[in-house]
Amino acid sequence: MKIALGSDHIVTDIKMAVSDHLKENGHEVIDVGPYDFTRTHYPIFGKKVAEKVNSKEADLGITLCGTGVGITAAANKNKDIRSALVRDVTTAVYAKRELNANVIGFGGMIVGKNLIYEVIDAFINTEYQATEENKKLVQKIDAIAAKEEDHQTGNEHFFDQEIERWNEGYYHD
Repeated sequence: MKIALGSDHIVTDIKMAVSDHLKENGHEVIDVGPYDFTRTHYPIFGKKVAEKVNSKEADLGITLCGTGVGITAAANKNKDIRSALVRDVTTAVYAKRELNANVIGFGGMIVGKNLIYEVIDAFINTEYQATEENKKLVQKIDAIAAKEEDHQTGNEHFFDQEIERWNEGYYHD
């Protein structure tokens, strides 16, 4: 599997360790940078990872910054990217299985390396379960960042169907 990998300068060492882990497990890594500890900005690398996944140059993406928040948000701003900030196996598996997440983000200063490896392995090995409900949810998520004429910004009725179903008691969470 081809995996795009990017970080900010704060966690370059962790990104390099993740790259080694992926390669040891037979994956091809597309490292979009950075390659040293010179100060940089995480949105650049979140976008680069997302573009590799969106263009199908990579099957999945992994992003890391100090907390994971900024780089994951940057990746999510790209069309057809469903990036999840994860800190445990359960969250990563859910993101892939239910929402077809194609990028995961980590806080390299928060999550330990061994746990990062475990979460990545679980994410990679989880299959998306394309139920009718999951497909509809993924379509809704993707439509939020769709091309301008389909963009959902300002559409106050975008989630009407889900709200109606909630009010009818369909959801039990």
